[in-house]
Amino acid sequence: MSKIAIFFGPEKGAVNRVADKIRQLLGAEKVEMVSVANATAASLKPFDKIIFGISTVGKETWDSTFSNNDWAKFMPEISKGDFQGKTVAIFGLGDHITYAANFVDSMGQLARELQKTSAHLVGQVPVEGYEFEESAAIIDGMFVGLPVDEDFEPELTDARIAAWVALLKNQHGF
Repeated sequence: MSKIAIFFGPEKGAVNRVADKIRQLLGAEKVEMVSVANATAASLKPFDKIIFGISTVGKETWDSTFSNNDWAKFMPEISKGDFQGKTVAIFGLGDHITYAANFVDSMGQLARELQKTSAHLVGQVPVEGYEFEESAAIIDGMFVGLPVDEDFEPELTDARIAAWVALLKNQHGF
């Protein structure tokens, strides 16, 4: 059986709640939860399948606070990681109303870092059904992973997660 991990941050917020829901649907006994707060490239090594959970900080706060958050500290570890033979998926939290021009941008930033490695990135989601102006998380007309808006569309979260987890299980062996 493949070892699965969900690397997520920050802890104790919406990203953590969504990560927990994904873990339950995959089978809690099969998934290890790893906070990116103290994770390193070496933390990635034991896992065959990795899901990354990230949130997007609003553009006007990026310069002042983004550099101090858990993901800003962990992002450089991505380039140091050995992703050979690993299957990777991403989910991202964003706010399609307040940050319509930057919807789930951090998910796109993470995907671009992963594309520089040998990671096999899966779990792309169609843009249909989402309202936003722009997103750095779109490559080849698809979101690079699962966008979730817990601020303004929490009623859609469970169905979106269920469909995405089914895709990961059925098509990618999670």
